[in-house]
Amino acid sequence: MTVIPPPRTTTGALPLQLVTRVEDGEQLHALLWRAGAGWRMISSAVLGGGIGERAWVLNAQVSHGYRRTDPARHLAGLAHDAGVHGPGVGLMTAADVQAHGRAQDGGVEAVATAGLGVRGWAASPARGTTAQAAPGTINIIAALPVALTDAALVNAVATATEAKVQALLDEGYDCSGTPTDAVCIAARIPHPGEEIQAFAGPRSLWGARLARAVHSSVRTAATP
Repeated sequence: MTVIPPPRTTTGALPLQLVTRVEDGEQLHALLWRAGAGWRMISSAVLGGGIGERAWVLNAQVSHGYRRTDPARHLAGLAHDAGVHGPGVGLMTAADVQAHGRAQDGGVEAVATAGLGVRGWAASPARGTTAQAAPGTINIIAALPVALTDAALVNAVATATEAKVQALLDEGYDCSGTPTDAVCIAARIPHPGEEIQAFAGPRSLWGARLARAVHSSVRTAATP
């Protein structure tokens, strides 16, 4: 793999670098957030998923014919090549991450990438499978400038998912998402004596801001 420097940087509450690489003769891109210290994240990502302190997030584009069976190892290698180390979150998608959507609301920022080639409804009569699904994927990364309890982090994932579905319907898609959608929500590690937010539902103060930011970012990313 060859990393082509320099990565371009976007500014905002959630600054991103666009990292370009050549893999098997194909030029591919990734969005990298060098979050640094002071963040707790909750994620469904294949690398760094769960709840814990994380210092970076990588959303990597892979080929449409992706066949590797070690995505976590692959993502860890891409992160290392991009110059980040320690605990982080790695997501992947077959969508072109350059066409991402970004939105901000009241200090909450969200970035979404949307690959909608394979989509459908979550409650489907089709049988589930243990096999690795193809990386179509809507990936959502959001950052809140406040501390959240574990329960509120889980609540934030639900809020972001509801906002994603609302955005897809608003864009005319007859689906709730793709089989491989992933999410990463980042909140600040609290300082001593700092208030920790206990709620992140869509009508809570911070949950409402999160919902609007995710809704707007997904609509932008999903626009044909």
